[in-house]
Amino acid sequence: MVNITIDGIHLEVENGTTILDAAKLVGIQIPTLCYMKELNEIGACRVCVVEVEGIDRCVTACNNYVQEGMVIHTNSPKARNTRITNTKLILSEHDAKCASCVRSGNCALQKLGNDLNILYVPYDIAPEKNKWDYNFPLVREADRCIKCMRCVQICDKVQDLHVWDVLYTGSRTTVGVRENKKIHDVNCSLCGQCIKNCPVGALRSRGDVDKVLDAVANPELVTVVQIAPAVRAAWGENLGFDKAAVTPGKMVNALKMMGFDYVFDTNFSADLTIMEEGSEFLERLSEIKQTGLPMFTSCCPGWVRFVKSEFPEFYNRLSTAKSPQQMFGAVSKNYFAEKMGIDPDKIYNVSIMPCVAKKDEMTWDGGKDIDAVLTTREFERICRMHFLDVDKLVDQPFDSPLGTGTGAAVIFGATGGVMEAALRSAYYLVKGENPDPDVFQEVRGLDGWKEATFAIDDIELKVAVVSGLGNTRKLIHAIKEGDVHYDFVEVMTCPGGCVNGGGQPIHLEGEDIAARCDVLYGLDAVNELRFSHENPEIQAIYNEYFEKPLSHKAHALLHMDRDTHFE
Repeated sequence: MVNITIDGIHLEVENGTTILDAAKLVGIQIPTLCYMKELNEIGACRVCVVEVEGIDRCVTACNNYVQEGMVIHTNSPKARNTRITNTKLILSEHDAKCASCVRSGNCALQKLGNDLNILYVPYDIAPEKNKWDYNFPLVREADRCIKCMRCVQICDKVQDLHVWDVLYTGSRTTVGVRENKKIHDVNCSLCGQCIKNCPVGALRSRGDVDKVLDAVANPELVTVVQIAPAVRAAWGENLGFDKAAVTPGKMVNALKMMGFDYVFDTNFSADLTIMEEGSEFLERLSEIKQTGLPMFTSCCPGWVRFVKSEFPEFYNRLSTAKSPQQMFGAVSKNYFAEKMGIDPDKIYNVSIMPCVAKKDEMTWDGGKDIDAVLTTREFERICRMHFLDVDKLVDQPFDSPLGTGTGAAVIFGATGGVMEAALRSAYYLVKGENPDPDVFQEVRGLDGWKEATFAIDDIELKVAVVSGLGNTRKLIHAIKEGDVHYDFVEVMTCPGGCVNGGGQPIHLEGEDIAARCDVLYGLDAVNELRFSHENPEIQAIYNEYFEKPLSHKAHALLHMDRDTHFE
C-alpha cells in the first residue's frame, strides 16, 4: 500500500494505482479525452494533467502511478492553466462548427471546453483537410479529429482489424486509414465501434435521413419501415426517457406521425430466419458431424464481411439464410406486395437498425429489396426533427401481416440470442414438442466466447457463441488448429451483440450493455409467444406462400448464393 495526499485528502491506495484511479476513490474527478481504461492509457490529449509537488512539469494522471508520500493537486492554478492551454491547442486543430455536427450536445471536447470556461481560442484555427468517400457507410471527418487514438485502440485491441493508424510525423501527424490507404482497400467490417468510441464527431455513419424523408414525402411511393429488435432497447436514451417508458408501440406511433405508410417489426423476419436457418442446420448436421466443421450464423453483416476477407476458407460454412433485414426486404416486395396489390417498384423499404454494416448489406443483392437504412441514432434525430413529445405518445400496434414477432425473435439483439432462438425451434423440429423456453440460458451473458452442450434425444449439439471480432479471430484459429469442435456457432461483430451496435446511442460515460440486454430478455419473458414456429404470421406465410422451410421458393427469396452474394 502507498500513502498519498490528493487535494488535501490523505489516503492509502494499492501500489500500481494510477493517479486518475486514486482520485476517483475519494470522489475527485479529473477530466479526460483520450482515456479508455486498459485500452488507451497513453496521455495523448494531456487534458488529465495534475500538479505533483517536487516535479516541475504537470504530469498526466491516466498513466502515472502513485508513489509513497506523493502530494497531488488536481485543480491547482498550474494544473488548471496547463489543462486549459492544452484544450485550446486541441481546439485550434478542430473544426468547431458544433451546430452542424452529429455529436453536438454529446461531445466530450465540447463539454470540456464549456467546463473549462474557454470563451475563445487565441491560436490560428487550422483543421486538417478532409478527403473521404461520403458514399461509404462509415465517414471520417479529418477536420474534427483530435488525434486521441481511441479509434486505433478499439480497432486493434478489441476488434483486431487494424484499420486505423498514426500517419506521418511532426506537425503533419494525424490518424487515418493504415498505410495511408483508402477505406475501401482495407478489411473494415463496418462494425462502427470506432464511431462509438470517438469522443467527438470525427467518425460517424453516413447520413441517410434526408433521402428517407424525401421518400416519405413522395406520394408515388409506399413507404414501409421495419424496426430491429435491439433498437427498442436503446432508442429513447438520448431523448431523455427511461427504457421502460419508450415502448415499441410508441416507436410505431412516432413513425406513423412522420408519414410512413406501414410500420413492421423485424422480429417477424427474425422468426422467419430461425425457421430457415434452424431447418438448414438440421439438414446439414450429418455433414457437420462428418467434417467436424460447424455451421455459422449469417445474421451479422460485419461478421460476413470479416470472414469473407479474413478467413475465406470458412465462408461456405456460413448459413445460406439471409439476415432478418434482407429477408424482410424480399418478403415485403414479394409476398406483401402481392397480398396487398401494391406494385413492388412503388415500395420504398426503410430499415431502422442498431448497425452501420447494415447500410452496406442492403446493397448485396443490388439494392433491390432494402432502399435505405437508418441507425438508431438517425431515428432519434428524426424524432427531434419532428419535435415529437415521445413521452406523451400512445402505443400503436405494428401493422399486419409482417408485424408479429415472438420472444425468440426479440432476443436476437443480445449476444447468444440467435443461438437460443434457433435451439428452441430446433428442439421442436426434432421432437415435435416445445422445450422449456428458458432451458438454453447457458448461452446468455456478456462473455466474449461461450460454449455449451445440449442433448436433443440422441443428438448431442456442441455450440459456441462469440461476440467481438478479436474473440472471433481466436475462435476460428482454435477451430483451424483442431483445439475445439462445434456443430453450430453464433457470431456477432459487436461486443455484447447488436445492443452495442455501431449505430446505437452514444454516451460520454459509456453504455450499459447489460441493461439493454435485460430489456430484450424482459420482453421475451412476457411475450405470449416464445417460439418462432408458433408465430401465426410465420405459419400463414408458409401456408400461403413458401409451403415449408427450405422450399424452392424459400431458397429463391430467403437464401443467398454464398459464391456471388457480394463483392
